[in-house]
Amino acid sequence: MYYAYKYRLKPSDAHREELDRHRDICRQLYNHTLYRLNKYQNEHGELPSMTALRSKLPDLKKWWDGLSDVYSKVLQTVVERLFDNLKGLSALKENGYGVGQLNWKPPREFRSFTYSQSGFKLDKKGGQTVLSLSKLADIPIRLHRPIPDDATLKQVTVKKEPTGEWFATFGVQMDREPPEPPETPEKCVGIDVGILKYAHDTDGTAVGSLDLSDERERLEREQRKLSRKQHGSNNYEKQRRRVAECHADLRRKRRDFLHKLSAYYAREYDLVAVEDLNVKGMMESPSNSRNTASAAWRTFLSLLEYKCKREGTHFVAVNPRGTTKECASCGVSTEKPLWVREHSCPSCGFEADRDANAAWNILSRGLEKVGVGYSESTSSESRCDSDVRTRAALSSTPVETALPVDTPVSAKRVVEAGSPTLKKRTASAVSE
Repeated sequence: MYYAYKYRLKPSDAHREELDRHRDICRQLYNHTLYRLNKYQNEHGELPSMTALRSKLPDLKKWWDGLSDVYSKVLQTVVERLFDNLKGLSALKENGYGVGQLNWKPPREFRSFTYSQSGFKLDKKGGQTVLSLSKLADIPIRLHRPIPDDATLKQVTVKKEPTGEWFATFGVQMDREPPEPPETPEKCVGIDVGILKYAHDTDGTAVGSLDLSDERERLEREQRKLSRKQHGSNNYEKQRRRVAECHADLRRKRRDFLHKLSAYYAREYDLVAVEDLNVKGMMESPSNSRNTASAAWRTFLSLLEYKCKREGTHFVAVNPRGTTKECASCGVSTEKPLWVREHSCPSCGFEADRDANAAWNILSRGLEKVGVGYSESTSSESRCDSDVRTRAALSSTPVETALPVDTPVSAKRVVEAGSPTLKKRTASAVSE
């Protein structure tokens, strides 16, 4: 499996100038290659191959002195980057999107370059860890977490963020294979995501959404200050960086929360069922699009999917249509406005929290999708614990079937190195 490990670089002023110079040379090579590609296409009616364009790099070095200062593998990855962009553009056209052609990259849009296979290594010099980049420099790096011993470094991408900070992202290949998901999962969970409660699962745990109101107010305040600066002035550049730092702060806190929450579900369960949400379509809705964007549901599902694969957990994405309206007990659909937070079935009398009812429906669909159903002939040993709890709860009287949120968890507690409530559940699960 392949993973990405991201670390912060600590370059000196001289290092920053050299990094910016290499980045700009790569940007100019990208634009020059795009020019030659378009020229070749106009003359011959077809695109040249990536190999043909890469073979022209030695000839370019004869009259372009700056190219010799950059490592050869870095120049090759610039050409590969251009062709990757062309493939992405073609894929959009095939899906019916009206897209144009690739444009030249201005300095603000070309922020990274990549060393592939060789030309880089981690080393110890002067009592500190440095990233040695061929034809560039030995740049101090902050290794806040170790790279596994059985990992092979395949590439490193050096990127400058809008805040002016430099980061190195290592592409790592693990020698070990991920474990296979169990054929008969024992611990199963269904997760319903939302705005007020970010995640509500079938075990009765409701995780609140991350409160970023203070960060948003600070961002809006800094943006207003930026609007009053003269564009291109030194004060404008200083204020632009403050705005970029606010954006970075919001992004880091949100991703930290999503990483910890997705890691918990991937490690603690054998099967995780979620909704296959069309977030892009929801973003196009005129109402509540800002909260939908802030929730970052697609990011959460993507993180959860790859972590489930890494931990050997079934990841099941089900059709979200009707999960809120459908009764988890009898299957009868009932129209419920968004402000109605309780589910009360007029057919069977089943009552539960609105999100809890949706979570049970998501779990039920997930179990059916992987072949774990409600058959009476299925032995109790091979049944999911959650499936057993579902059948026991839904066969009771309406008063007994109410599913309270017995373990509410604040998003702040999740961010602060994991929730004590979640840790308590983990300990009890291990003891069982």
